[in-house]
Amino acid sequence: MLSKIATILNPSNLLRDKRVQAGLVYLISLGFVLANSYLITKDKYVLAALPIGLAFILIAIYRFHWLFWMVLFLVPLSVPLKEFSIGLDINMFLPTEPILAGMMIIFLLRLALDGGYDRSVLRHPVTRIILLQVVWILITSITSTMPIVSVKFLLSRLWFLTVFYFLAIQFFKNPLNIRRFLWTLMVPLAGIIIVITLKHASIGLFDQKASNPAVDPFFNDHTLYGAVLSLFLPVAAGYVIQSPFKVWMKAGAFIVLSLLIAGLVFSYSRAAWISVAGGIIALLIILFKVPGRTVLLGFAILVVGFLVFGKTILMKMEGNNQDSSNNLGKHIESISNISTDASNLERLNRWSCAIRMFEEKPVFGFGPGTYMFQYAPYQKSSERTIISTNAADGGNAHSEYLGPLSEEGFLGGALMLLLVIASIVVGIRAYHKQTDAELKMVALTVLVGLITYYLHVTMNNFLDTDKASAGVWGFMAILVALDRKKELN
Repeated sequence: MLSKIATILNPSNLLRDKRVQAGLVYLISLGFVLANSYLITKDKYVLAALPIGLAFILIAIYRFHWLFWMVLFLVPLSVPLKEFSIGLDINMFLPTEPILAGMMIIFLLRLALDGGYDRSVLRHPVTRIILLQVVWILITSITSTMPIVSVKFLLSRLWFLTVFYFLAIQFFKNPLNIRRFLWTLMVPLAGIIIVITLKHASIGLFDQKASNPAVDPFFNDHTLYGAVLSLFLPVAAGYVIQSPFKVWMKAGAFIVLSLLIAGLVFSYSRAAWISVAGGIIALLIILFKVPGRTVLLGFAILVVGFLVFGKTILMKMEGNNQDSSNNLGKHIESISNISTDASNLERLNRWSCAIRMFEEKPVFGFGPGTYMFQYAPYQKSSERTIISTNAADGGNAHSEYLGPLSEEGFLGGALMLLLVIASIVVGIRAYHKQTDAELKMVALTVLVGLITYYLHVTMNNFLDTDKASAGVWGFMAILVALDRKKELN
């Protein structure tokens, strides 16, 4: 009898009993409801997010691929932590970055259990440059003037790369997932454009002054908004002009394209407009198969021309007094105003500071992510503008090239340039490799989208955000996957 009772009361046997299982569920649920209700009366909402967190954990364990598509869909919808809590020393995008961090940990654990990653991907030139960047960021984080800031920068770069590049390439073994990846990002982005446009209407202004308030809280500012729109614009155009879609799906693609164009116009981001114009020129060069030597010769002529006539050009630009304007024509004209336009002058100020910081620490730099905390003493009073600040609240170096140069030294800047060149070369090669019409179009439009970003970030920098990272690293992953298509299949 005693042995029978002991067998019944054995914890493992009890947990197998369906009635005990149901009782535990009810008991835990009741405890959660009571605890959460009590905390809510105290204006504390910590437990409210627990069921959502548990749901994501269960999905990560049992349906990891679902989590990949879910986080992609959430990227355009994410908002910064500062929107919910003021006064914290850290900031991240919610809900995406905590999920990305968790996915990175699971991905690394699976690598350890499965015995490694696809070696052919690791041997690819683009991947090698990315890994060199990560290693150098790690080294310069150790030598950083602000190690904690640099380690945070390193971690965010790692989870962006893990999901949007290394994990994405594995999904792209099935070419259909490339289309899914693009549209999983573009559909919610189109929805956000509608929301932002409605905010413009509610403010009562479709002008430059409303461009920043309208994009909040989904984008840090109108320049990031413009950069993301210009990144996806060529892809949407490609699916309208040439795709296997049925008529109703092409109509949907046309609506998305129309929204992207409208959003780009009302972003009032001059850098985005310039980048799209540059992307169109790049598209024509690729389509008409202009030889690389000719392109290099043309670039050399432009450089020599600027060196010869640079003084005259600068004098002409200094004579332009047209500031940023609500009038689109005047706003475009203000692009070359370096005499009175505060935005343009502040960029020159930031670039000058980055160069002076590089000159002081040319080998290791000040440390990844530290520019905004360290540049203030390197400002000259003659270069300061009405929007200059000594606080670490005015953004970064406004350049994806000068930023790494000041933060990671010469090698950091060189690796960024090398990555840009390598991805363009691989993109052109991938485009010419494709025999499938849709994949050929995707290779071309993704490459042009990346080129618009590379042009834009001569004047801004966004790879520390989930919205830019998803597109940029994801687009690189697409080009690498298409470049390796025969190996994958």
